[in-house]
Amino acid sequence: MSAENTNNTLIMVNNLVKTYIMGEVKVRALRGITLDIKSGEFVAVMGPSGSGKSTFMNILGCLDKPTDGQYLLDNVDVSKLTRNELAKIRNVKLGFVFQGFNLLARTTALENVELPMLYSDKFDSIERDEKAKEALRSVGLTKRINHVPSQMSGGEQQRVAIARSLVNDPVLILADEPTGNLDTSTSVEIMNIFQKLNEEKNITIIMVTHEHDISQYSQRIISLRDGKLIEDYKVENRFVASEILKEHHYSIDGEVVEFNNDKPTS
Repeated sequence: MSAENTNNTLIMVNNLVKTYIMGEVKVRALRGITLDIKSGEFVAVMGPSGSGKSTFMNILGCLDKPTDGQYLLDNVDVSKLTRNELAKIRNVKLGFVFQGFNLLARTTALENVELPMLYSDKFDSIERDEKAKEALRSVGLTKRINHVPSQMSGGEQQRVAIARSLVNDPVLILADEPTGNLDTSTSVEIMNIFQKLNEEKNITIIMVTHEHDISQYSQRIISLRDGKLIEDYKVENRFVASEILKEHHYSIDGEVVEFNNDKPTS
């Protein structure tokens, strides 16, 4: 779908502008953002309400198009694609994790994770089942595959959502306030999964968060205000979730999660 990216840059954003027309009023949500994100980075996007971070993430996720400027994803100029082309990019290259989990209430963990593959002709039913089970193993949910969301904790539901984001082997995961509905220890557990996916599978992660302590698990922080990029810096003294979990003698449902092999085991 794209030319080989020789400089390891996954995302290139140049003078990105987004203006919404609300009646006779123009609302400038993004005011000329320019930045690059390399393949394999873990980036946190921060900013107060109205800063433009949700609009920015929607454009990165091919859910919206900029009014002006350029967005290249893996050397493809996404800002010029049609609606169908954007949908194909979302299904092939992107994974999404949301604050509210967005799981189907009457559907098992396994079936929820299989959903993205139903929109692809790459897998038959047996392959979908195997890939979904593999993804659930990778987030420590081997014992919950036949549970529906109401039978799972918030942390378990979020892990199902992360597993769902993995099944199409994305190059980029976009996480919107993924710990917003979780307590502190469960939030560390989710950050542990993201750090392992980032470091051991080299998946690029871009995460919106309003929590400064959660942003410290990332490698780089981008801060927006009034639609403009005001800060972009490397995280010093980065939190390591696995060390924090060990310090608190905390584990994921007693399961040890491994990411090193092609088929993670628990």
